[in-house]
Amino acid sequence: MTVSATLAANEAIAARRAAGQEVLALGFGEAGIPVHPLLRQRLVQAAGQISYGPVAGIDAARDAAAGYWTRRAIPTGGEQVLLGPGSKPLLFALLHAAGGDVVLPKPAWVSYAAQSQLLGRDPIRVPVPAGEGGVPDAEAMTAAVREARRAGRDPRIVVVTLPDNPTGRLASEQSVKALCEAARELDLVIAADEIYRDLVFEPGAFPSPAAWAPERTVTTTSLSKNYALGGWRVGAARFPDSPLGERLRESVRGIASELWSSTPMPMQHAAAYAWSDPQELVERVALARRLHGSVATAVAEVFTAAGCEVAPPQGGFYVWPDFGPLRDSLAARWGIATSADLARVLLERFGIVVLPGSAFGDDPESLTVRVAVTGIYGENDSERLAALVSRYPVEMPWIIDALDGLKEKLQALTAPE
Repeated sequence: MTVSATLAANEAIAARRAAGQEVLALGFGEAGIPVHPLLRQRLVQAAGQISYGPVAGIDAARDAAAGYWTRRAIPTGGEQVLLGPGSKPLLFALLHAAGGDVVLPKPAWVSYAAQSQLLGRDPIRVPVPAGEGGVPDAEAMTAAVREARRAGRDPRIVVVTLPDNPTGRLASEQSVKALCEAARELDLVIAADEIYRDLVFEPGAFPSPAAWAPERTVTTTSLSKNYALGGWRVGAARFPDSPLGERLRESVRGIASELWSSTPMPMQHAAAYAWSDPQELVERVALARRLHGSVATAVAEVFTAAGCEVAPPQGGFYVWPDFGPLRDSLAARWGIATSADLARVLLERFGIVVLPGSAFGDDPESLTVRVAVTGIYGENDSERLAALVSRYPVEMPWIIDALDGLKEKLQALTAPE
């Protein structure tokens, strides 16, 4: 097992900067905004909480998470919630508890496949509906699961992401409903990673699988993306109010007791405050949503102008350009045949850090890359905060410079000799 591609990208960025080399950091999926002072204050106030807490989490944090979901049209009781040191270990424990093989959308976030492999299971990858992301096509999934079972495999769980990392797209309600119907027919648990839920750019109904398959959907979230608190490591899982949900929750709680014992207490107190949706933090998330949407849209336009196919991003802070239309010229000039080749040339020749589509399970010869736009929000907290509160973030001078630099580099990459 190698280091996660996303974390490796962060290390590559740091190494290039330490060596004094130019870098346009578009590889690491960190939210890129300063911590809100009120959250910092809550953490400081709880710093003296050094005892082990309950494995499932303290009541205040679990009840706050339950309220968070209830206000988002997923009625939840605190007894359905289990906390962990980030949503990644919760997901890993859930995959272990569900047992059997794991079905993933293609493409999908890098850690899903890695966690499946850590459990000794190669994931079953199913393409997403055309123009969408994060949810396997229901008909294709049904066929793939039935074929896998005929071959002696044992698919038991499907992982979905809403909105999606890496594509930045939000699956349609139609696709999610079809996925839920297929999962029920196939008796699959649905693991719904909704860590980017609060960062959907346009208001409207959110297609959570918990609405249409409540008896079999486990939903996860954290503070890493909406509040940019990735390093604080606190997440929550909501289990169904059903016999299946109770069995899974108790199994995950048992696994948690042996893996992480309890979520760090100071983080739980900060999370209890954040998940209560105080107005000051609701306003902060709204600013973050505007920043991410504005810059992601502008970055997508730069790649489109360079000749790539790019579906407009709908949430989070990612863009998924496809250099397929430029394949012949890229092969002739740079010897690019795979997404790994493309990412290497972008880094070595132009100082642009992106991740190849193959890291997310896309076909190696597909010339897709994932672009994380938060790397251009600013060089320090002062610039990032200014971008956050600006009504027009893409008019910040340093963001303009970064967009212009990206445009020039892509022109140099794609221009004929």
